Amino acid sequence: MYIGIIGCGVISAAYLRGASRSNYIRVKSVADIREEAAIAQASAFGVNATSIDAMLVDPAIELVINLTVPNAHAEVSRRILDAGKHVYSEKPLTVSLDDARELLQMADERKLRIGCAPDTFLGASHQACREIIDQGRVGTILSGSASFLSRGMEAWHPNPDFFFKPGGGPILDLGPYYITALINLLGSVASVVATSATGYATRTIGGGARAGEEIVVETPTSYSALLSFRNGARITLDASWDVWKHGRSPIELYGTKGTLVVPDPNFFGDEPSVSERDGDWVHADISAFPFGEPNRTLRSGREVADHRSIGVVDMAQAIMSGRPHRASGELALHVLETMQAILISATEGRSVSILSSCNRPLPLPRGTGERVFASADEPPACEVV
Repeated sequence: MYIGIIGCGVISAAYLRGASRSNYIRVKSVADIREEAAIAQASAFGVNATSIDAMLVDPAIELVINLTVPNAHAEVSRRILDAGKHVYSEKPLTVSLDDARELLQMADERKLRIGCAPDTFLGASHQACREIIDQGRVGTILSGSASFLSRGMEAWHPNPDFFFKPGGGPILDLGPYYITALINLLGSVASVVATSATGYATRTIGGGARAGEEIVVETPTSYSALLSFRNGARITLDASWDVWKHGRSPIELYGTKGTLVVPDPNFFGDEPSVSERDGDWVHADISAFPFGEPNRTLRSGREVADHRSIGVVDMAQAIMSGRPHRASGELALHVLETMQAILISATEGRSVSILSSCNRPLPLPRGTGERVFASADEPPACEVV
């Protein structure tokens, strides 16, 4: 399937690399409101640079990936659907719940698909965790914790302004990884209660052409929330860009028979740790699942598995075979509603119920690479309310 990409910022390279490894999808062209950005990425990855208008009327392109800034997601995705093409959006689906519901309705009326990042829950580590829970090794999950704590992106991102404006903040930026991972493991969220704070009034850009420039912070940068799941599990979530260093696990789940430590849901690999009752920690083998092998070196020198775009691959194969896809718009809407509930609860000081419900996406079968998508047969995962 030929696809296009709108938005040629930092994250576009990951999608272009991922698509280049696939036998199901091929990037035909990229576009950006900054022509020079589209030309640069097109040259780097051997694809065409074009305008957004030209891409949307290209009959060869069936699916368009929307990698614009979050505040533009709704408008750009709406244009893609109006052009009669499927859309896969970078997270979050939109910054407005009403816009998200409108997009899903548009897609349904036009018999088109909406997909949305993150797709990291399809990685080997998170699929291995799913199997551990489904096999009952740690029993029924009663409670747990999730933490994404850092100093923020201004030290390395060349244009970090949108992170600190309304529509930004740690919940809407990194929350999708953690909340999607939790839904994959536990099912839908029932209610949320949260608090928030702003650690610093300004941020200073650390590198690039704008190094030294100050950004005014216009949205909270720290949140603490309690997520109550429909299955009875209660998970505390701490999200902050005001932390220099910490020693907390990304996700820990506490069951009636033991504890499961889930690797960073921003990536696809790393071994989970399991302790049955009060026994020793044991690393879980992830080698039987696809998309766990390291393929990227971080600035720190750490080797990680970064297989971004496999959600697009699954979606493309699902379109061709007529089955539902996993990283669906319905799943993304439930994640968005949960995140919006955290923001509302922190602002208004009350518990917020989640109206939509979402079953866990079907797990991936064991196997190697994208061939596991060819035999998938998934029932609808979510209900939009």
